[in-house]
Amino acid sequence: MNFEEARRIMVESQLRPNRVTDEAVLSVMGSLPRESFLPEALRPIAYVDEDIEIAPGRYLMEPLVLARLVQAAAPLTDDVALVVGAGIGYSAAVLARLCDTVFALESNADLAASTTELFSDLVLDNIVVVEGNLADGLPEQGPFNIILMNGGLSSISENLTDQLAEGGRLLAVVGGENGVGRATLVQRAATGISQRVLFDAAIPTLPEFEKEAGFVF
Repeated sequence: MNFEEARRIMVESQLRPNRVTDEAVLSVMGSLPRESFLPEALRPIAYVDEDIEIAPGRYLMEPLVLARLVQAAAPLTDDVALVVGAGIGYSAAVLARLCDTVFALESNADLAASTTELFSDLVLDNIVVVEGNLADGLPEQGPFNIILMNGGLSSISENLTDQLAEGGRLLAVVGGENGVGRATLVQRAATGISQRVLFDAAIPTLPEFEKEAGFVF
């Protein structure tokens, strides 16, 4: 399979026609080998426009949803980002090409180990893989300019928004009562926290966040 051509088609057929206009995001997703983040048997479907299960409760996020979330995060070259539920690391790798440092938090020990090896192979040396509880976030490494939830969640906890720097952005797909998720941008300013729904999206919920307790916006 010609993966380079598949990446080009993904950008031109899935991303550009659907409100992904940030050329930096398009360039990264058009060059990063998405197939490398999948087992051999799944590589032929690496560029389909759907979520791909890589382990119980972990998915390679649909390209369009990820691209629009990253675009909304407006990453800067000196930003420090946190990816929660990093899985095999594709989302973290995309951000790593756009930010200064990315922390990839994953509770699955096997995935965390595989991700570390893959990042080394791809010479992505600005990603730090951390094995830990997803609901805790990574407060000892914060505050973060960007927090990306690599999977759906039922609500956004204060524990996570507390880890945002001033001006920081948290991107998540929050489940709705009718089963339709809402891609949501949460921002921290000097005056407090605000949130805005960006678009509808349907991605599987991270098991650790199916019944998240805590303050809900």
